[in-house]
Amino acid sequence: MYSKFRLTIAFLCAGLLFSVVAVGQDSKTVLPAKISKDDAAGMIFKRADMTATTHPDGHKTESVTTMASSDGKFHSGMYRSGKTHIDISQPYGVNEFMYFLSGGITLTSSDGSVMTVHAGEAITMPKEWAGVWDTDGYEKIWAIYSSDD
Repeated sequence: MYSKFRLTIAFLCAGLLFSVVAVGQDSKTVLPAKISKDDAAGMIFKRADMTATTHPDGHKTESVTTMASSDGKFHSGMYRSGKTHIDISQPYGVNEFMYFLSGGITLTSSDGSVMTVHAGEAITMPKEWAGVWDTDGYEKIWAIYSSDD
């Protein structure tokens, strides 16, 4: 179960890093995007707009985008991944804030340094990062900024 403190920290961090808005039902109203407590506990992956993917290496992911900015440079949502090992030899490509709700990752940067991130912890991944991404599986709240369209 996710503590209120952990979820509050995740939402505060994302709010401090980015100004998050979404377009309401009438295109003149702009509303904040919300990930509810139930969403964060996994219910978000039952939404009709959830995207499930089986990757070439066989691992499965599920993703829901909760907000896309009008200029297409900022996106946020939740993501779930199964066990995987990915060699990211080209730069990561986007600046991404990640708050891990469950599971975790081990990142081995191209210089050989290792960082392990557990549930309840957050990282900000620079778009220039390259290395190896290992996980037994995780769920995260994410916010991505890319100056490229």
